[in-house]
Amino acid sequence: MTWLKDDERIDYLLADQKRRIIQSPSVFAFSADAVLLAHFTYLPIKKGKIIDLCTGNGVIPLFLSKRSQVEMVGVEIQERLFDMAKRNVSLNGLEEQIKIVHEDLKVVKKQFPHENFDLVTCNPPYFKEGTPDKMNINEHLRLARHEILCDLEDVLKASSQLVKSGGKVSLVHRPERLSDMFHLSAQFKLEPKRIQLVYPKQTKEANMLLIEFVKDGQSGLKVEPPIFIHEENGDYTEEMTRILYGEEGTSTHGAHSEKL
Repeated sequence: MTWLKDDERIDYLLADQKRRIIQSPSVFAFSADAVLLAHFTYLPIKKGKIIDLCTGNGVIPLFLSKRSQVEMVGVEIQERLFDMAKRNVSLNGLEEQIKIVHEDLKVVKKQFPHENFDLVTCNPPYFKEGTPDKMNINEHLRLARHEILCDLEDVLKASSQLVKSGGKVSLVHRPERLSDMFHLSAQFKLEPKRIQLVYPKQTKEANMLLIEFVKDGQSGLKVEPPIFIHEENGDYTEEMTRILYGEEGTSTHGAHSEKL
């Protein structure tokens, strides 16, 4: 198989010397939001099914497969990213565990039984469509970052259709969309259960939100301690260094993954 195309490169998946990932600066390269979502997410270890919407190059399933043996599906609408994700699964020999589907998340439920998954994860487009001059000129990045092919309502609706009653939905998004999430999630029987804010530095406003919903869950919201990415001098904080490069066992969520 020809692993690389155009300006793609193969990187190690952070400190993991076993898993590698194909990335491209002009098409898709994962960032801290993917790492933090994978770290935040409680997941089944040996039984259950996981589906990752807006999977990009498949980075979330790759991260989660380090902690779980269950079947996973990644859904990606962009053909180039879908192709990259498939090659990433093959590159790591995970074809038996991870399947990549080329589909629009708004209709992907047609391929799976209703409420078939124990966990849904998603790193969706953050920004409303806006005017063309405010969006990235790169088509791949524009579609990944702006609500052009799907919006927050589409993501929550699809998640509700795919997840079992009592199952979990984990998202990473922007803090300014929290009120939208609370409003929309109620329509789709998704109860917010955990949130965690991420700050670039202690002196900056939060720029990332991690949130977990439970389908048909009872009320009761837990606010996790905040995560600070950088010290004032620009170095990673001790916590962020552990999340990025440390042993999974040093992470609270990595050490205590819940069965759904």
